[in-house]
Amino acid sequence: MPADLVLLSARLLDPATGGLLPHTALAARDGRIVLLGDDREARALAGPRSTVLDLRGAVIVPGLTDGHLHPVSGAERTMGVDLSGCRDLAAVRDALAGAARELPPGAWLRGWGLDPNAFGTAPLGHAALAPVLDGVPALLDLFDGHSLLASERALELAGIDGPRTFAQGSEIVCDAEGRPTGLLLEDAACESAEAAAPKPTEAQIRARTAEVLHAMAAAGLTGGHAMDGTGLDVYAALEAEDALPLRLRVHPWCRPETGDDALAELIRLQGTGGALWRVTGVKLFMDGTIDNGTAWLEDPDRHGESARAFWPDPRRYTQVIAALHRAGVPTATHAIGDAAVRHVLDSVEQARAEHPSGLRHRVEHIETVPDDTVRRFAPLGIAASMQPTHCCEFTRADHTDNWSRRLGEERAGRAFRCRDLWAAGATVVLGSDWPIAPYPPLQVMAGARHRRPADLSLPPHGPEQALTGLQALRAMTLNAAWVAGEEEHAGRLAVGYRADLTVLAEDPLAVADTELAEVPVVLTVVAGRVRHGGGGGVGHRGAGV
Repeated sequence: MPADLVLLSARLLDPATGGLLPHTALAARDGRIVLLGDDREARALAGPRSTVLDLRGAVIVPGLTDGHLHPVSGAERTMGVDLSGCRDLAAVRDALAGAARELPPGAWLRGWGLDPNAFGTAPLGHAALAPVLDGVPALLDLFDGHSLLASERALELAGIDGPRTFAQGSEIVCDAEGRPTGLLLEDAACESAEAAAPKPTEAQIRARTAEVLHAMAAAGLTGGHAMDGTGLDVYAALEAEDALPLRLRVHPWCRPETGDDALAELIRLQGTGGALWRVTGVKLFMDGTIDNGTAWLEDPDRHGESARAFWPDPRRYTQVIAALHRAGVPTATHAIGDAAVRHVLDSVEQARAEHPSGLRHRVEHIETVPDDTVRRFAPLGIAASMQPTHCCEFTRADHTDNWSRRLGEERAGRAFRCRDLWAAGATVVLGSDWPIAPYPPLQVMAGARHRRPADLSLPPHGPEQALTGLQALRAMTLNAAWVAGEEEHAGRLAVGYRADLTVLAEDPLAVADTELAEVPVVLTVVAGRVRHGGGGGVGHRGAGV
């Protein structure tokens, strides 16, 4: 049987050792690697319908996988004006004024990626944006994805005129007179405003999701662990149209209000999906974010906030973890503050004691934790899912950012402890949390290595927590496969393994940390099919050559 894909004149990088394999060619058939050898051996497997590419010395690595992203909800969220590059209030106002001028009369303005640090010392509320949003209904997602800033007109149309009580840790922030400031914290409060805004159609969401996923493939991603609460129908429709270019492992959400019947449905969904997407876990939340004051810390932040869990009764969370564990369902829990992370670890430890198994649970984010918590991950077999670009882009080395000011020097000094968790034996997985931060995997790995913001002239935050080049590569290949229970057929370049491949113009381990993000992606292959590249600098060769 001829191969479907033959790649010649390549360098093959092994993430297990960091060295190059003694081969120059790779062949794949039916989505699997069938040969690692020299060019002559690979050419012998080419047939008249084979795709044969001369890589001219480019480097093949196992397909890069983002350990935490939101393809569908992120696609919908990013349909508005991009505010992620706005570093001060003037820039935010300029961007919104330009967008407002383009709006039809009465239309809503949506924005995303708003960094609270852009407000400086000004209060975070609609008053600061009133000069450009007067009479405009606007909803602006803050960068953390856990809060909205609503304009005065949007609040009026949504009927929000004062504080409300929510079952979860949500809040309509009000001033001393009880008037909403426009800041809405966490899902329930945000949804009270979003209910009044127009929604994109299913076709629009599907088209935007396809656009995002193809851009991710062009950036070198072959897969991702999708933490969307919804979107299964979108993945199914895209695959039916042959428009799904990534391999996705989907974790539907389990919220505090999830009852026993809904929990049973989450368990039933496990293993369902298609050829490239599959439900393989459940996503939960233990807290919110430090920037919002909705994280769960052992001691409140310097504003007296971040002192409670997202689950009104944390014991119920423990019961849900036990039920999912007994059913063999791996869990991924958003836990940012030290108290939240501790409670997740306690809950998994209790579930394991009651029902021993090797099921692989994970904690997402882990932004600030003490030494004793760091040491607990490895014995419990819990993976640490980290997003280093959050530290790079939203905090500062001098701790003048909102995140650090809220925590104070001691807790801000133990930010995003990637190196310490790795050294303590935890399995560290890297991701972007897109749309919270950019998705290009080389940028994520670079951030893990240099800990600097996009402006590389600025100093790193916590350089002692930087990963090595090899560790960063493993975290998006071997470790991503392990946490998904796929280490026997993914994450390596080996015969029988999936032909999910990322091809780079240079060896990522030989490139300087600050230059890695700019390395060109030559080719992206998923299940043996070229999803990006194959032209330009890559030579096409016929089967008989």
